Parts: sequence; structure tokens; C-alpha cells
Amino acid sequence: MTIHLTPRRERWLLLTLAGIQFTHILDFMIMMPLGPQFTRLFDISNAEFGVLVSAYTLSAGASGLLAATYVDRFSRKRLLLTMYTLFGLATLACGLAPSYGWLMGARVAAGVFGGVLSALSQTIVADVIPFERRGRAMGVVMTSFSVSTVAGVPLGLFLAAHMSWHAPFMAIAAMVGVLVIGAWQTLPPLDAHLHHPERASVWRSIAQVLVDANHLKAFALSAAMMFAGFTVIPYITIYLQANAGMHPEQVPWVYLLGGMATLVTARIFGRLTDRVGKVKMFRRLALAVSIPLMATTLSEGLPLAALLLISTAFFTMMSGRMIPGMALISSAVEPRLRGTFMTLNSAVQSAAMGMAAMVGGAIIGRDAQGHLTQVWLAGRVHLHGAPGA
Repeated sequence: MTIHLTPRRERWLLLTLAGIQFTHILDFMIMMPLGPQFTRLFDISNAEFGVLVSAYTLSAGASGLLAATYVDRFSRKRLLLTMYTLFGLATLACGLAPSYGWLMGARVAAGVFGGVLSALSQTIVADVIPFERRGRAMGVVMTSFSVSTVAGVPLGLFLAAHMSWHAPFMAIAAMVGVLVIGAWQTLPPLDAHLHHPERASVWRSIAQVLVDANHLKAFALSAAMMFAGFTVIPYITIYLQANAGMHPEQVPWVYLLGGMATLVTARIFGRLTDRVGKVKMFRRLALAVSIPLMATTLSEGLPLAALLLISTAFFTMMSGRMIPGMALISSAVEPRLRGTFMTLNSAVQSAAMGMAAMVGGAIIGRDAQGHLTQVWLAGRVHLHGAPGA
């Protein structure tokens, strides 16, 4: 059952969801460039840092599984605002963390509440936007990734460098507070699914999702998309500084240029997804992303310009691949089961990212000089697991 909105209300809804996604994604992404600070300040290994990254994604996956039992029983708006508010409080706790253990607990809480946000946002897009325009709408919402990299991460790193690593999390929590108020004013009720004549019980809905072969294929695609790459992504900043010789003050350029590129290309990939075809576009981008990822793991000794060119290409292809991928996945389920399906899908994605980060942490080591070793081997996992490759 598709909700019909005026073009103006539809635009505001997409911008609001993009804002929510911005803070949610930034909260996750800011951890990775802060990796060198965490490993130094807390005196932790690569594997322990991988656990810190995985704590968020694995708890988000567990939360998604639990959310599947109730996500279709409430108004999308009410549930989104409740979980988003709790996510903001957990992020505030991250900013107040005095130790590695405290930060670990706060990251688990942030994952529990934040893990449902992406699924809810994607479900709302699928509820409101017709299939023929869904690729473009996904592109609008997913520009939040671009904005978080082009503005959020560099600004967060600036705050961390001139104040402390606590500052970025405090700033994100403040933005969440502002967006909660804005979302309450701009989002429609989003409760049409509650009045569907064929609504099933919670456990029957979950069973209907899990027994459908198309749904299982969509979950497998989601897991492959997330696992492929996340064996390397959390450690890229550490690698660029420890192995490729990039200075800490140069790291924000990785995210600034990558974000600027994806800010432009996300809309283009969204249009091409609707025009060329979602399957064909996904296969092309899934193959294309392998090139800059492997180039990143073999970039020792390259000049700064080459490092930035490779990282920008990687950001562009990785975020571009998600647009046709999520358009395909969201179309695999009928509307009355979409909330349950997308929540389970988010759990699958989070679990895949968490497992990939832990696998990467186990593969990647350090030599006596502090250089990362076997990063290329972690990148090979992407080549074997990348969908479409």
C-alpha cells in the first residue's frame, strides 16, 4: 500500500530521512578515521580496534532481529523518532566515555538503537515512493553518506584534533536533538501498513519473510555487499598513515574529496539505475569497486595525489553500488511485510559488517616498525565475496 504525498511533502520527507541517515552514518564512520587515536590512547591492538567497530554493528544486527518482532506493529514515524532519540542519548554517552570499556558499552548501546534506523528509513522510502522512481529516491536519501564524508567526517576530525576525540560524538548528539524536533514536524503519520486488510501476526510475518526464496536471496545479496570490503574499510586510515605515509592532517582530504565525488555521483547513479536497469547497474558497480579497493591495499610509496585519487574512486564506487543494490532488495517484498523484511535485512547487513571487521582484524597484523601487514590479503576476501564479481 503506497502512501501518496504531494511533491513538496515527498521532498521534505526525503530530506528529513537524509538528515537522520547523516547523523547515523557519521556516528559509525567517525570511528574509523579516529582509529589511530584509539589504538594509541587506549593502547589497543588492531584486533581490539576491530572489536570496537564490530561492537556497534553486531549489536545493531541483534537489535534488528529483535525489531523484526515489532517494527510492523507501530507507526513508522513514532518508532523512528523513539529509536532516534535513544540513539542520540547513546551517542552522547560515547562522547562522555572516559575509558575503552565505557566506550565499548556506549557503542553497543548506539548499535542497539541505531541499527534499526537505516531499515526504517529504507522502509519508509519503499512505502512512499513508487518503484519506477525508487532508485532516484534512494539516491537522494543516500546522499547522506556523501554529506557525512564531505562535511561531517572532516569537521569531526577537526574537532578531535583541536579539542579531543570526545567532541565529534557530542556534536552528533546535538544534531540528533535538532533533527528529532524537525522530524516530528515534517514526517506524515506513516501508519498505512497498520490498516492493511491482510495483516498477519508478528511471528507469522517473520515466518512468511523467511520461507520466501526471493527474500533469502535478497538477504544473501545484502550480506555479500556488506562483507565484501569491510575486512579492509575500518583499517584504511590506519594503513594510510602507518604504511603509505599520510600525515594525520591530510586524512580529512580523503573524506572531503570522496564525499564531494559521491555527492555528485549518487544522483547520477540513481538516475542510471532507473534508466539502465537495477540488475545491470548493480553488476557493473560491484565489479568496478574491486579495482580501487585492491589499489588501496597496495598503495605504499605512492604520492599524496595518487592516494587521494584511489580513495575517491573507492568512495564513489562503494556508495554507488549501494543504490541499485538497495533498490533491488527493497523491491523483493510486498508492502505488508516490508517493515519486517527490511529490519531483518538491516540485521543481516550489520552482522556481515561486524564479522568482516573482526575477520579483517584477525588477518591484518603489525611488524616491528608499526606497519600494517597482510592488508592485501584482507582485500582478497573482497574479491572472493563481492556480489557480481
